[in-house]
Amino acid sequence: MATTCEVCGNDYWMAFEIRTVSGDVHTFDSFECAAHKLAPVCEHCGIKILGHGVEVSGRFFCCAHCARVVEGERGAEIRDAVGARPA
Repeated sequence: MATTCEVCGNDYWMAFEIRTVSGDVHTFDSFECAAHKLAPVCEHCGIKILGHGVEVSGRFFCCAHCARVVEGERGAEIRDAVGARPA
C-alpha cells in the first residue's frame, strides 16, 4: 500500500512517518522531503540546518559564525563543536 509524501505528493510504497516531540505525524517519501519540511532554518543566513548547528537563547544557527553575528556578546561565547551549547 503506497502513502503520499506531504511535500512532493509522490505516492510511494516505501514512504515513512516521522513523529515530532509535539506529537505531529508527517509522511515523506525521502529524507530530502523530510529535511525540506522539518529542518530548522538559520536565523542569520537562512540555510536549512541539517547538521548539529548551534542554539542560543532558543534561536537556531547553522554555525558559530552566524550565531556571533546575530547574538553579539552572547554569541561571542559560541564555538563550532559537536554538541556545543552555551549555558
